[in-house]
Amino acid sequence: MITLHRSQEVATAHSKGTPIVALESTIITHGMPYPQNLEVARQVEADVRAAGATPATIAVIDGQLHIGLEDALLSQLAQAKGVAKLSRADMAACIATGGTGATTVAATMIAAHLAGIAVFATGGIGGVHKGAEDTFDISADLLELAQTPVTVIAAGAKAILDVAKTLEVLETQGVPVITVGQDSFPAFWSSTSPLKSPLRMDDPAQIATAHGLRAQLGLPGGQLVANPIPAADEIPAAELAPIIATAQNDAIAHGISGKSVTPYLLQRIFELTEGRSLTANIALVRNNARLASKIAAELASNSN
Repeated sequence: MITLHRSQEVATAHSKGTPIVALESTIITHGMPYPQNLEVARQVEADVRAAGATPATIAVIDGQLHIGLEDALLSQLAQAKGVAKLSRADMAACIATGGTGATTVAATMIAAHLAGIAVFATGGIGGVHKGAEDTFDISADLLELAQTPVTVIAAGAKAILDVAKTLEVLETQGVPVITVGQDSFPAFWSSTSPLKSPLRMDDPAQIATAHGLRAQLGLPGGQLVANPIPAADEIPAAELAPIIATAQNDAIAHGISGKSVTPYLLQRIFELTEGRSLTANIALVRNNARLASKIAAELASNSN
């Protein structure tokens, strides 16, 4: 039986049945340099607390699965070198070998479900990469959403992906895609896209109710809640499209493939936008954490 190492704060919330929001850790280890990564991680956790929930940043450290990190461990992870990026395929191996790994969307969902946490806030999910008809490069996040009952709040799929195909895969897998506050599916750094969202709900209580009803209906999997980046923080899609195209052409020219594609593209877009993409990323993660806290509060209220 795997041991879950809950932080004291998470353990207390778990015993009392108060709302908890899971947070991934790859944004800490692979998203930005130290000490900015630590500052952002602390800020997102503070956003969750300010909204009335308890943050549970998830990671594997020295072979131990942590559900919530004490500040000293958070600082240790932010400064660690050679941290693995964990998904469904390699999470167990990392624990078995005593490794340290940061959790992606899929791995965070798995750990959150094990810990009894129903709501998870992230930046953007992975999806179908452009050219997937040749490479079959499709993120494990999509299949995880189809089988693990966690509601995931994200600013849509990462804009470097083939978002239309990503939505098609989610539909095929029976994953509800719910956009908050608008009919257009958001495009990560941009608040809108030409794609219509399959579903719309504007009330956190409705989203929480839908989560519970899926379980009552015996439906597997979770929900994707697409929360648009605030307009004041976005990079308009028309401005971003040629930048993304340049980054993708650069990746092809340099022979970048497989797991290296996403980090390369994100870094190249950071350079081409002179850092604006990272500023927007931080804003949308914080925005998602606040909404996730409201949904988690409604779920906790429904279960009490």
